[in-house]
Amino acid sequence: MSYDTQGTDRMLDDFIILLVEDEAMLALDLSMSLEDEGAQVTGPFASVDTALPACAARLDAAILDVDLCGGKSFPIADRLSADGVPFVFHTGRSDLDVLRDRYGDNVPILVKPARAAEVIHALETILPAA
Repeated sequence: MSYDTQGTDRMLDDFIILLVEDEAMLALDLSMSLEDEGAQVTGPFASVDTALPACAARLDAAILDVDLCGGKSFPIADRLSADGVPFVFHTGRSDLDVLRDRYGDNVPILVKPARAAEVIHALETILPAA
């Protein structure tokens, strides 16, 4: 699931992206795709407990799986929202209205398995001058 840049400029050069995903293979693939586009990836983190401390660092955006090792990523999303850090949900959940009700329509929601190109495009829509 790697993203083909087709000789174009890297879209995410120098952006710091927090990656919170508990599926190891998916996390690795997303991380590599983001790095291929020039992003600096913080993570991947598989739990709320490991990801929350990373929110204290400078971040430009985040990709959050909702269901993490028995917990929900809502505390991470709430922290990012409070800090003004945009994020994308990448989830296998079927009840997307819960996410929209809680975080509004400004947070992109991608349903797994989204292609790397879709994830990168979603990040571009929330990052300033990406």
